[in-house]
Amino acid sequence: MRIPAILAAFALVTLAPAAPLLAKVALTASTPAAGAKAKGTKTITLTFSEKVNPAKASAAIVMTAMPGMPNHGEMLMRNFTTSWSADGKTLTLTLRSALPAGTYDVRWQAAGADGQAMKGTVTFTVS
Repeated sequence: MRIPAILAAFALVTLAPAAPLLAKVALTASTPAAGAKAKGTKTITLTFSEKVNPAKASAAIVMTAMPGMPNHGEMLMRNFTTSWSADGKTLTLTLRSALPAGTYDVRWQAAGADGQAMKGTVTFTVS
C-alpha cells in the first residue's frame, strides 16, 4: 500500500523548516525627514534597511509647490550628484546650491538582495 509513502511525504513537507523569507528593501530614515521644515538644504540622504544594488536604484528631487504660486506645476531638480555609503545602505544627493523655498518630493526606487524594486516618496518643505 502507498499510504506510508504518502504520509512520509506529507510529514516531510509539513515538518521541514521553512525557507527564510527574503526581506524587501525599505527606507528607514531620510534627511530632511518626511514632513520636516528645513532651511538651506544642500544635502539629502536616504537610508535603507539593507544594502541596495546601485544599478537598480534611482532618486529624483521634484519641487511640487512654491510660495506665492498657487498653480505651480511639478519641477524636476537636476542640479545634484549622487553617492553611496561604503555599506551600500545610504544614498546621498548633493546639490550644487541650496534648494529654494518650496515643497519637495524625493521620489526613490531601490532593490535589495531579493532584486524586487520598491519605491516611495519623502516630502519636506524648505523655508
